[in-house]
Amino acid sequence: MRLIADGATPTSRLVLVEDLETDNGYAFELAGPLFLAVGDRISFEDGRLVVVRASGERLLPAGDWSTRCGIRAGRRS
Repeated sequence: MRLIADGATPTSRLVLVEDLETDNGYAFELAGPLFLAVGDRISFEDGRLVVVRASGERLLPAGDWSTRCGIRAGRRS
């Protein structure tokens, strides 16, 4: 599922996230799985993932950046 990490676009359904991959080959790998509820918004601030719940609560889940390389399954160049 494609998620928009602009801090403004809410998630449309419940999503279990283990990592978030960017369009330019990087991934933020969470230290543990995270449930994003309907209405949660995500963004990256100063290199950290920020989750803002629909209630306004802010979460800063732990994780690390990594580089993804190679062609992903199901994709052709």
